[in-house]
Amino acid sequence: MKKPSKRTYSAYSIDAMRLLGATIRAQRKSNRMSELELAERAGIARNVVQRIEQGDMTCGVGLVFEAAHIVGISLFDADPSRLASQIKHIEDKLTLLPKAIHKKTKVINDDF
Repeated sequence: MKKPSKRTYSAYSIDAMRLLGATIRAQRKSNRMSELELAERAGIARNVVQRIEQGDMTCGVGLVFEAAHIVGISLFDADPSRLASQIKHIEDKLTLLPKAIHKKTKVINDDF
């Protein structure tokens, strides 16, 4: 399968990434941390920090989450022990759901 030349994103996703990037930038500045300091602590290049803060959709989600954590942004829950219990709850829920979902492709022969 040929890879598309340009990936498209919904307006909602673009706005959410821009908001998260701007929040990371504001918190970094509030902490009096330079782009270079954040980059060094996250183990990434300075230009990646700039791309994250601009809301670049091609940045890896792990890098964005790590940058948010380093500057002190709690993404899901303020209490890490609660986050672990929420993950366990979701994993328990997933065990009750089917392992795979397949669309039925059975062709009905209605020629009489």
